[in-house]
Amino acid sequence: MFVTRRAVATLEGRANRRGPSRFPIREHVRYRVLHAKGSPAGGVGKTLNVGSGGILFTTEAGLPKGRQVELAVNWPVLLDGVCRLQFVAVGKIVRAEPTEAAVRIERYEFKTLGRNGMAAAAG
Repeated sequence: MFVTRRAVATLEGRANRRGPSRFPIREHVRYRVLHAKGSPAGGVGKTLNVGSGGILFTTEAGLPKGRQVELAVNWPVLLDGVCRLQFVAVGKIVRAEPTEAAVRIERYEFKTLGRNGMAAAAG
């Protein structure tokens, strides 16, 4: 299936002006503010959209703009049709609202998940 930028903008209900395409992926996300002092250390939420350069997601409380955050997202596609994946990224919080945040991705990796839903141990 071929998806155009216009189709993605229509799905989002507004024009996409942020450069690379963003996709309306709704998945569970765990986040952790790195080196947090006196601010919320982490929580859980849902992704609202995902693009090659960033992620918009819901938060339990406002996050500190400009800080680094680690995200772990349950990926909606199985590896080889059988193995669950987790997208793990580190990035900078570039926009923060009371119940959502936007993160610019600086680095990422995919981890395979065991049967219990936990990331497989590296070894």
